[in-house]
This record gives sequence, C-alpha cells and structure tokens, in this order.
Amino acid sequence: MTKATPFLMFEGKAEEAMTLYCETIPDSQILDIMRYGSGEDGAEGMLKLARALIGGVEVRIYNSPVHHAFTFTPSLSFFVDCSSEEELERIVGVLSKDGSFLMPTGNYGFSQRFAWLNDRFGVSWQINLP
Repeated sequence: MTKATPFLMFEGKAEEAMTLYCETIPDSQILDIMRYGSGEDGAEGMLKLARALIGGVEVRIYNSPVHHAFTFTPSLSFFVDCSSEEELERIVGVLSKDGSFLMPTGNYGFSQRFAWLNDRFGVSWQINLP
C-alpha cells in the first residue's frame, strides 16, 4: 500500500524532540525506535530512526550523522486544533520555550486563539482554538 508519512530529520536532537512532542501533544506516543549500532556513522546507542504518533499522525523521525546546510522551514508546519484555551496555552508554553513566535498567541479573526511558532529544534507549529 502506498503511504505518505511526514519525515523529520534532526542532527543529534531527534530523541529529545520526539519525547517533547509526545509528552506535549495529546494523542501522541512513540511507536518504535531504532538505534545506531557499533560501527555505524552515528554514535552507538543514539536514536537513528523512530516512528511516533504526534496528535494521531504517524511521523518518522531521523537523526542524521551528517551535517546539512539546511534545517526546517515554517512553510511546512504541524497544525494542532486544541479542545480548550487551557490546552492551547499549555502547548504553546512548552513548544515556545527557547523557540520563536511567527504569530504570537492572539485572536486573528479566523479563530478564537491562535499561535504560530518555531520550537527550539526549528520545527514549525500552528496551534489553534477553533
């Protein structure tokens, strides 16, 4: 069966990011983790490739042992619809720590409360209260 899956590539911070997302976004869990073994390009024991459900969406998460001249861009982001203002504020508070806002939390007319931010890993999130 053909299936498209979002793929997040980090340089050494994949497990930290995945853990943060799974602890912060409801309906999230780590499905499986593959680690670098002896003699591989990555540090032995470090997360190599994982699958996680983030808000019910399966995502592949990879730790690249190679430095790249690129990182994440906000033109691709996770859009999270929250069930309450408290949930939105909690998620925004966690994900914005050491990150940056593209649109601070507010009422922009298209939703009651909305925030768009890049987390400390560079991944972009749109957090919405419909």
